[in-house]
Amino acid sequence: MKLYIKYMVSQRCKMVVKDELAKLGLDFAVVDLGMVQMMEEISNEDRKTLSINLLNSGLELMEDKKSILIEQIKAVIIEMIHYSEDMPKVNYSDYISEKLKYDYTYLSNIFSEVKGITIQQFIIVNKIERVKELLLYDELNLTEISYKLNYSSVAHLSNQFKKVTGLSPSFYKQLKQKRDNNLENF
Repeated sequence: MKLYIKYMVSQRCKMVVKDELAKLGLDFAVVDLGMVQMMEEISNEDRKTLSINLLNSGLELMEDKKSILIEQIKAVIIEMIHYSEDMPKVNYSDYISEKLKYDYTYLSNIFSEVKGITIQQFIIVNKIERVKELLLYDELNLTEISYKLNYSSVAHLSNQFKKVTGLSPSFYKQLKQKRDNNLENF
């Protein structure tokens, strides 16, 4: 039996879900972003208790098939951008379609209908968030970040970054350095 959980986007969320399942004595095989593979069916009472406990942690047990599919799409994208060492070398549409075993056009239409943005826009926003993280870690330069996230060029990354944030990547990095300097002066 699979359970689908909304807003489950980090390792911390996975730990919260595991803790809640353990509190209820429920056995699971896998806890992944947005999904839990249970060892057996769970009672309606346990499902209701789990749902309430998850809500208290900012997570939501989902029942609606469309919502579940949207969360699966988001989880695949977040996993791909934020937690994979290397971005897939195939088109994102092919990657998402292959992962979820649905036609990409179908996924794209449902995502746009429910979220009000395209899958591509969601990918771009997440890639820019990842760029911001990598800039703040200061381990990679812009060329390396561009390569890591499969941008065609540094200029393409910079243009997309500016379009989303209103700032150039170098200005964003300078803001971080200014903030760090200000903190050191206290």
